[in-house]
Amino acid sequence: MAYSWFKAFHIIGFVVWFAGLFYLVRLFIYHVEANQEPEPARTILKNQYQIMEKRLYSIITNPGMYVTIAMALGIISTEPDILKEPWLHFKLLFVAILIGYHHYCARLMKQLAADECRWSGQHLRALNEAPTLLLVVIVMLATFKNNLPTDLTAWLIFGLVVFMAVSIQLYAKIRRRNQEKQLEQLNQVPQGQS
Repeated sequence: MAYSWFKAFHIIGFVVWFAGLFYLVRLFIYHVEANQEPEPARTILKNQYQIMEKRLYSIITNPGMYVTIAMALGIISTEPDILKEPWLHFKLLFVAILIGYHHYCARLMKQLAADECRWSGQHLRALNEAPTLLLVVIVMLATFKNNLPTDLTAWLIFGLVVFMAVSIQLYAKIRRRNQEKQLEQLNQVPQGQS
């Protein structure tokens, strides 16, 4: 029975953790892009994003990570033989990478607060896809365990990477085109006012 409780809260924890990571980097994107706004909007937006980032990280993302890890330890305590499973070693490797990503986000948040972040919105969009890839790999390892179809999985992950890269580039291109159109419209002098 304890195993089921640990597993249920492990799943809840990682859903919360991933939700926080996905939204946190999205806020970083908005924070960086606020630099393109005129004053006083720039300062107002950056201050608001900084508050939102800190709260999201402290109230949702960190607790999600802690619950996930604590419940994983609970699962291992109820079934210690699971530590001998090769799939778990790979899963733990990807979880370690995710924890590194989590702490790197904290570093970026501090850089944004100090106005020292050198990442562009487009770079942050690419960074925002990393937890998606980690989520896919971790869930597939936990689901298939030692029966993971590695050839199919490799192609799936490769396809996801290509799809995300193309999507980011396409989004950036559409966004630039829309900004250029807006600029053209602003620069056009209404007839009869020249």
